[in-house]
Amino acid sequence: MGAVLRHHLERIDIGVEDLDELMGIEQAAYSHPWSRGNFIDSISAGHLLWGLREPLSGELLAYCVLQRVLDEAHLLNITVARAHWGRGLASELLRALHEHQRRSGARQMWLEVRVSNARAQLLYEHLGYREVGRRKGYYPALQGEREDARVMRLDLEPLP
Repeated sequence: MGAVLRHHLERIDIGVEDLDELMGIEQAAYSHPWSRGNFIDSISAGHLLWGLREPLSGELLAYCVLQRVLDEAHLLNITVARAHWGRGLASELLRALHEHQRRSGARQMWLEVRVSNARAQLLYEHLGYREVGRRKGYYPALQGEREDARVMRLDLEPLP
């Protein structure tokens, strides 16, 4: 069972049993969504997969995938169901991830974000992430073209 967060949502560990619901959110959110196999591979690899679930309805509202290597954490995916955009769920999920990673000894969090995704970039910058580089042609785009990614990093303050 997961923790109850600020919005009175339950934080859960995502498992294979959650993938049907998760895939509906993923496919509605992106022009080039992750495949079911990508999520299964992440579960098999031991990546951290968290979700936010509404306790009364049981609806999955948001989820994330995080890869940990030594003292660095890499955010691979974070998605909020479109019907719940603007509620601060991504921010809440990221803050919980930051705290969890600090407690487990991570010193930095890394992510890539599409250069066209201004909304996500504003959120990351607000939380303290800074651009440290670019990846040319990192993301697939429409009509077979590619889109650059901003590489962003957050230095996690060690706990006293």
